[in-house]
Amino acid sequence: MRMLSAALALAAAIGFSAAATAQDYPTRPITMVVPFAAGGPTDTVARLVAESMSKTLGQQVIVENVGGAGGTRGAGQVAKAAPDGYTILLHHIGQATAATLYRKLPYNPATDFEAVGLVTAVPMTMIGKPGFAPKTMAEAVDFVKANKDKVTYGNAGVGSASHLCGMLFMSSIGTQMTTVPYQGTGPAMNDLVGGQIDLMCDQTTNTTGQIKGGKVKAYAVTTKDHVKSLPDLPTMQESGLKDFEVAVWHGVYAPKGTPKAIVDKLNAALDVALNDPKVVARFADLGTEPEPKDRRSPAFHKDFVVAEIAKWKPVIQSAGVYAD
Repeated sequence: MRMLSAALALAAAIGFSAAATAQDYPTRPITMVVPFAAGGPTDTVARLVAESMSKTLGQQVIVENVGGAGGTRGAGQVAKAAPDGYTILLHHIGQATAATLYRKLPYNPATDFEAVGLVTAVPMTMIGKPGFAPKTMAEAVDFVKANKDKVTYGNAGVGSASHLCGMLFMSSIGTQMTTVPYQGTGPAMNDLVGGQIDLMCDQTTNTTGQIKGGKVKAYAVTTKDHVKSLPDLPTMQESGLKDFEVAVWHGVYAPKGTPKAIVDKLNAALDVALNDPKVVARFADLGTEPEPKDRRSPAFHKDFVVAEIAKWKPVIQSAGVYAD
């Protein structure tokens, strides 16, 4: 009985300590890991959100770029971090696709994180180098089919959003192109603008400025609806690629075991950020918008990741492209 009483007392003390810690949280800066290079589209989203969340939480949310291995290096670092709310992750669709793309993944995207909330679903655009011959998306498809051994498609590396879009595109047209993987979006975009590669598909957060500046040739958006910031661009479906739809959703995560009270505080700060007029306006400039209120909860986010893992699994398996 004495042992039982001691055990119960210890459990109560631990519970009280955890509750007190959650109540005081945060008392120091929070690190938001972005598993990609600085200056890329996911980094842009993270820095906008982090700045606003810092004001709500009363502590700075510092963005740390931990690139490599298609986003799995940074995600793995957060999965192993202390579940105290001081190390969090902002990742994109790759959080779900990594479950199939990497056959020896050292963490489980569905179970090794606490979902905090979805942030935004960024449309993508199919773009070409300035002198690329086709004038429309339909012409581009015909051109790729007729010149598949000569056309080059650039992406930001295995597991990147541009890689996933490329796989879906090649699967949709039944034709493989020569793919050129880069170490990040920046180098790939530089080579596209310079004419070293022919095609690329990337997020509007990274392509809108290049399109409006006339530095690349824009063909179509990958969402079922038009993008407000690029109203003249047709959708892939309007261009003849039926059922082609992809948006790069982003979410915030904490390590598994992070107290619910801390997750709720992070979610509340994220919610404020996504209602911040400055964030909303900047997102609009980049061709995206915050996720609706009903998609921001931890519960919705958790179920959504599981559903996305199931959605992308057959696409990746059909392509037969793995990162290991």
